Amino acid sequence: MAPSNSTPESLLAVDIGSAHTRAMLFDIAADRYMFVAQGRSPSTAAAPFRDISEGLRLAIEELQKITGRVLIGKDERLILPSQPDGSGVDALVSTISAGPAVSIVAAGLLDDLSLESARRLAGTTYARIAESIGINDRRKTEVQIDAIIQAKPDVVIVAGGIESGATRSIGRILEVIGLASYLIPAARRPVLLYAGNQQMAQKVKSQFGQMQTVRIAPNLRPDFDHEDLGPAHASLSEIVQKVRAGQMGGAADLISLSNGHSYPTATAFGRMIRFLSKVYDSNKGVLGVDLGATSTVIAAANDGRLSVSVQTPLGIGEGLAGITGKVDPLEILQWMAAPASPDDILDYLHQKITCPGSLPTSPEEQGIEQAVVRAVLRQALKNLPASTAGLPIAHGDRLATPFEPIIAAGAALAGAPTPSQCALMILDGLQPIGVTTLVADPNSLAAALGAAARLNPVLPVQVLESGAFQNLGTVISPVSGAPTGAPILHARLVYADETETQLDITQGSLNALPLERGKTARLFLEPIGRTDPGIGRSSRGVKITGGVLGVIIDGRGRPIRLPADHSQRQETLQKWLWAISS
Repeated sequence: MAPSNSTPESLLAVDIGSAHTRAMLFDIAADRYMFVAQGRSPSTAAAPFRDISEGLRLAIEELQKITGRVLIGKDERLILPSQPDGSGVDALVSTISAGPAVSIVAAGLLDDLSLESARRLAGTTYARIAESIGINDRRKTEVQIDAIIQAKPDVVIVAGGIESGATRSIGRILEVIGLASYLIPAARRPVLLYAGNQQMAQKVKSQFGQMQTVRIAPNLRPDFDHEDLGPAHASLSEIVQKVRAGQMGGAADLISLSNGHSYPTATAFGRMIRFLSKVYDSNKGVLGVDLGATSTVIAAANDGRLSVSVQTPLGIGEGLAGITGKVDPLEILQWMAAPASPDDILDYLHQKITCPGSLPTSPEEQGIEQAVVRAVLRQALKNLPASTAGLPIAHGDRLATPFEPIIAAGAALAGAPTPSQCALMILDGLQPIGVTTLVADPNSLAAALGAAARLNPVLPVQVLESGAFQNLGTVISPVSGAPTGAPILHARLVYADETETQLDITQGSLNALPLERGKTARLFLEPIGRTDPGIGRSSRGVKITGGVLGVIIDGRGRPIRLPADHSQRQETLQKWLWAISS
């Protein structure tokens, strides 16, 4: 499907992260959109620069060197749109995850209903909840007002009241918010995002509109049993971008140049996961994990229903503050195949928090980083609510439901030195169940494609089809209560030419069956005892598509149990890595 005449042909996607700034070029080749190249530079969003412009310029200059295409004019500005001589691009989209967490006051009625919905809405973006106000708050009114002022909020989210319900209680909450806003200097008054009973919407706009910016969104809880964060999330994303414009130099110019197509990175990433959920098996959800320097984004979608959780601070840079004090260094140490000490772990954490862009310089440091990635992923799952938007995602520190596929992004995860290391971090950190496909996004394209989707809906589809993402392989995770070493199933993979590979699977083992990337075969699993193979017991087998690592059968059980003995544990970890190495 070729692009229409009104659709921009070339597109530049810019991502401003805490550690890196990326500039990604997409263009048409042979009548199809392709990912051309990426330029990257250290981010200059944080101190001492606090201006994204220099990092952005360096990233685009690197992209120019790679492609030979002139993107910046003599006036030092991006050439937009493209020119007859081939310079410039037709369109620009941008995503931003860098910057201080947006300060939010969540206000609602009942703690476990509307107030909890307001908190969950705040959790869909790069924010921290600085204060919560509810109808059951026992503090005196003046104490509540003082608490709001002390929180120095950028945004106040007000939820509560079912549609056509009583308005008196939500009116009392608004009175407290109004008094606090009045006492805050005009230049620092927060944006008010009202997402409660719509009977009050017009009154809120007229009452607050002359004092501060007001945004009205559909009710987060139109009734007691129904929560819908989507429309309010879109409004909150726009507010966050405006806050970002005032936090960092150069951000306002970039957002303006993007002409309405600038988003928080998490929003764009979630949009892509929602799109994929409409493409893949509707009986399963699609899961996306974007591991950044400061935040970890977990997005899950099923048939267009989306749940996004942004956890800040929790990442592989400054965000490591999210596990210090919560995760024992010994828990991280247990995932290392090479010798190390708790002090080595603490030194690494301190180094990465201080210098988020630093890279491992030795195999030992690489091992520590990958063990830390596992800890961050497990902590991210622990932090998730049991169910959001009807999507049960996690059970403690592991996944609670099958997903197809699982998309992994972020340099420390998807950019691992080998595909087997990437796959093992996903399997150990998330512990998926059932049958899934592991997909790596080594160039961090998912958010860029999500940002481009509204501007050019054809581009994401064709880039996905081009192989820009890396299919690591299909994973089958049988469930068995058998002791370690006991046989749990017999696997037989029949290829298109009728040749086959057979393998006996034991409890606690990790195995890979050879199947070339993109090739298909039929997998037959014969369970032993009470083993649940995860794909049913069809006599016709199941059609499987190969990835870089072939077909992986993870017989280690859930949760994964590591040997208690230190030497045996290191030997087991090394054995698992060798078992699936391509």
